[in-house]
Amino acid sequence: MSIEIKAADIREEFSWLEDWEARYAHLIDLGKANPPLAPHERSEETRVRGCASQVWMVTGVADGKLGVRAESDAIIVSGLIALLIRLYSGEPVGDILKFDVKALLDEIGVTGALTAQRSNGLASMLARIRTDAQAAVKV
Repeated sequence: MSIEIKAADIREEFSWLEDWEARYAHLIDLGKANPPLAPHERSEETRVRGCASQVWMVTGVADGKLGVRAESDAIIVSGLIALLIRLYSGEPVGDILKFDVKALLDEIGVTGALTAQRSNGLASMLARIRTDAQAAVKV
């Protein structure tokens, strides 16, 4: 499934959520379903800096596609992570670099309701994914 199809599915899913409370509850559900990392994967090397909560992200590239796994100690951030994993994991690195995720998150009403700290954390997670995708393009 392409990143554009995944984005369309996410748009459809969030279109039924009428207000921020419903989106918030949905993000919480997504976060609860996000599988945890192995204990050894929660390290300083995998920690995402710039997040107020603890976030660890593990990425890897196989056959030109980025794999993303991540975990947070904060439930809303876990939901944001689940969205990013759903959107990006398994996608070609070139497609990841071309996709405007900020526009998608604005469209589904997620970014407008985030606190400044969560917005900064989301930006840090997105920067990490882009950096890892860019590094894979150079290899």
